[in-house]
Amino acid sequence: MPSYKAPLDDIHFVLNEVLNVSQLKAWYPDFDTDTMSAIFEEGAKLCEQVLFPLNRSGDEEGCHFDNGNVTTPKGFKEAYKTFCEAGWPALGCDPDFGGQGWPHTVNTVFEEMICSANLSFGMYPGLSSGAYQSLLRWGTDTLKQTYLPKLVSGEWSGTMCLTEPHCGTDLGLIRTKAVPDADGSYKISGTKIFISAGEHDLTSNIIHLVLAKLPDAPPGVKGISLFIVPKFIPDANGAPGERNKAVCGSIEHKMGIKASATCVINFEGAKAWLIAEPNKGLEAMFTFMNTARIGTAIQGICHAELSYQGALRYAKDRRSMRAVSGKKEPDKVADALIHHADVRRMLLTQRAIAEGGRAMIYHCAQFADHMVNGILENDPAKYKKWDDKLGFYTPILKGFLTELGLEAANQGVQVFGGHGYIKEHGMEQIARDARIATIYEGTTGIQALDLLGRKVLIMTRGGAVREFTTLVGKFAVDNMRNPKMRSFATTLAKYAAEWNLLTMRIMLMARKDRDVVSAACNHFLMYSGYVMMAYFWALQASVASEKLAKGGSESEEFYKAKIATARFYFDHLLPRAKGHATSMVKPSKSIMKMPIESFVFE
Repeated sequence: MPSYKAPLDDIHFVLNEVLNVSQLKAWYPDFDTDTMSAIFEEGAKLCEQVLFPLNRSGDEEGCHFDNGNVTTPKGFKEAYKTFCEAGWPALGCDPDFGGQGWPHTVNTVFEEMICSANLSFGMYPGLSSGAYQSLLRWGTDTLKQTYLPKLVSGEWSGTMCLTEPHCGTDLGLIRTKAVPDADGSYKISGTKIFISAGEHDLTSNIIHLVLAKLPDAPPGVKGISLFIVPKFIPDANGAPGERNKAVCGSIEHKMGIKASATCVINFEGAKAWLIAEPNKGLEAMFTFMNTARIGTAIQGICHAELSYQGALRYAKDRRSMRAVSGKKEPDKVADALIHHADVRRMLLTQRAIAEGGRAMIYHCAQFADHMVNGILENDPAKYKKWDDKLGFYTPILKGFLTELGLEAANQGVQVFGGHGYIKEHGMEQIARDARIATIYEGTTGIQALDLLGRKVLIMTRGGAVREFTTLVGKFAVDNMRNPKMRSFATTLAKYAAEWNLLTMRIMLMARKDRDVVSAACNHFLMYSGYVMMAYFWALQASVASEKLAKGGSESEEFYKAKIATARFYFDHLLPRAKGHATSMVKPSKSIMKMPIESFVFE
């Protein structure tokens, strides 16, 4: 069975030496890296000693449903109490509502540790964080004062209610209705499905954020409004009062994350309050969605990290045959698995995904801190600038990192061989849990279409790609004369140029063949992800090389391993981008030409 050890050395390397997180002090005057390190140490203890031991037992027991009530697995309620008493829900929240005011970047690191240790547990506070962000950005002062302090303390939790039985991605088709009431509130009626943390026994109240349509709403997505629907309506003192007509009809029986309650919620004339303006709910909900999508991207590196840790221990202990190049441990009956090149390939793939993805995620977390600063300074232009930047990264992070996280989880099973396929070793649970990350909060296909069809071709006309590749190009020029970095820089420069060329080719092809956008988008997303990760690996290699020469906070062995992993990525994973490049510029005919009648199963 795998165990979890928070990768604090790598976390500190990325934050302090690669991304210079100390610059956040400009917006957070009380920020200092020593206290940040202490926070991570304590967070690691919680995740390693409290949450991870519940991971397997929670999977085996699952949640229990009884007449509208949901009970979480044994130990979860006590763990959540410990989580809240230590103040963890408040870590990255506004002090005006009881938060600790730490940067989003710091909270992102803690979120990674939670989800690596126990993804099912992490779903509960993760959904609350999204509800908090949406209310903070769009809620009235009354709604903020009523709900935010309870969400910040963890006393209450939150959900996001979008999907309905007949529609998921196409939210313009939702049927949930909101009828105005005489007191200024609304009555919500309809059914929502796949609601994570929609019902449970961890908190005294659950706050649902619900998409619905007003009676006079225009058709499609332009007619969607966002409402807050508490499970218990707060009384005059702000305590849970009358039970609202929002009832859990059932919970799903799932492939993975079984200790996370995924619910059907029936709204039967439930009392609700409008968030943001009428018919502007989708914009407000996207505050939640972007938070959720970055959170799901984090899960990709969590699955890679946890699976890598388990596979590495096994590969060092398990013995089988002799290495092709000769005996490595002649005093043993056979060599350990780690001496076999193919096993090394799988381990390095997992490591490259986890550490490369970590740098990508932490980089973007700083964008979110810029956005928060824009809100605090009441500067909409500043907020929009960084929101737009994050908007380009979001589908790449969510789509690419979850796909690679699933690959890394499967590689972990493969390293174990037959033992990986049985429950006792815990590797198959990681693979099962990882599968959902490519689906919820928008499938990989939806992320790909959002990236290419909306963010690149329509919104920026290729400008988003040009902006990022300008950053890559500058790095390449700055490092071209460095003998230790020249090969990385040269390769990056070629891919940066190719990425722009491919974008232009698809733009021209789409003028004659609109289906080419949908046909190419998955390849475009994966290509974008491989090139983006290559930049962050080269950046880490550059810093590691400099620290080897001048000294750093980590060991010499750490920096050498970082450079070696970067080299592996460029040699063995980045070349995958070439296949995606070839496929994305092919016509859509071979996909769309075959008649529907030819799709038969007799």
